[in-house]
Amino acid sequence: MAAKKFTPKEQPKKKDRGPLSDLDKVTLREIRNCAVHVHGKIEAEDKPELKFPDRSLKNARYDKKDGYFVMGRSRVERTLSVNTVKSFAQTLKMMSLSKQLIDEDDFATKREAYYVSKNWEEAKFDEQPESDAAMDDIEALFSLEGVMREHLRFKADEHGGKVAGQLIVLDRDRDSGRTLRIDCTGFGSGSYSIPTSVEQLGFETKAKFILVIETIGMFERLSQHNYWKTAGCILIGTAGVPTRSTRRFVRKLADAHKLPVYAFNDCDPYAFSNIYRTLKVGSGNAVHLNQFFCVPQARFLGVSPQDIVDYELPTHGLKDVDIKRAQDMLKNDPFFQAHKEWQRAIEMMLKSGQRAEQQALAKHGLNFVIEEYLPQKLKEANKFLP
Repeated sequence: MAAKKFTPKEQPKKKDRGPLSDLDKVTLREIRNCAVHVHGKIEAEDKPELKFPDRSLKNARYDKKDGYFVMGRSRVERTLSVNTVKSFAQTLKMMSLSKQLIDEDDFATKREAYYVSKNWEEAKFDEQPESDAAMDDIEALFSLEGVMREHLRFKADEHGGKVAGQLIVLDRDRDSGRTLRIDCTGFGSGSYSIPTSVEQLGFETKAKFILVIETIGMFERLSQHNYWKTAGCILIGTAGVPTRSTRRFVRKLADAHKLPVYAFNDCDPYAFSNIYRTLKVGSGNAVHLNQFFCVPQARFLGVSPQDIVDYELPTHGLKDVDIKRAQDMLKNDPFFQAHKEWQRAIEMMLKSGQRAEQQALAKHGLNFVIEEYLPQKLKEANKFLP
């Protein structure tokens, strides 16, 4: 028996979308301008080209005044040729998909966009990393106009951070447009999850500071014991390297209410360079967007090499990969090179050969971190690592 051919049902007519936001208008304008440029070059029988910022640490410098990595002038040019015709077509098709999503007030996850490309015949992507790279290219191309991946209507398949404490998040109902008031003190034993796009959010709070916590285990301990209530703060758990949406959420909240941000991390090279530094100053491969996704007002409250000594904490030996990462931080990372305090801390860690986790504070009691450690450290916030 012959296989029955699948015929998609006719899709219902979409309702008219509401008015375009200012950033929607900017994004559509940039897509159109790019299309007009490429079309004009082809009409003139010339080779069209696209110029992307070089997204690497080589093209980044640490601006101590602004507090984050800023992009240099290096650009990568992609000219239409026999060798680049497929990637060129894929980039333009991805822009077209973005325009469609904005026109329809919809979105696509990065995984969904990859599967949509299977309809693009010769321009389809073979693997998702290729479609992800095309999104990154388009984002970089338009980044000077403040356009981010979220404005292109592409969302990452990733968890958001967890939030608890003295905060009301103002969101909107997609159907009615009415404001939704989400009270982060009202989740019982749960917590508010940061959405993948946070640009539409507003905030009400009387909190005194934001505490960004590396491990969800520590976040749960502080949340379940209502530490946010006694300290008058907002708790945000990141489960490792904070996602883009989490970093943007913290930045928008901190800027809106002039709140100090303290990062409570483990004491190891990965926590310093990959987790804390990404939160505070951004990363080299996203240098074109660091001004939006970093939190330059953040300070390192977390476990330090000096804390290991002062609190006599249990430790683990540094692995070869830890030692290599720490040495690379001292030799090649502009952020750590700009701060003598960090250089001394990293050298102290390398000399001792030891690292420690947040949970090591439980040596002194499960709630020692709540009753002793955090109150003591917050009394001397001026001594935090920058």
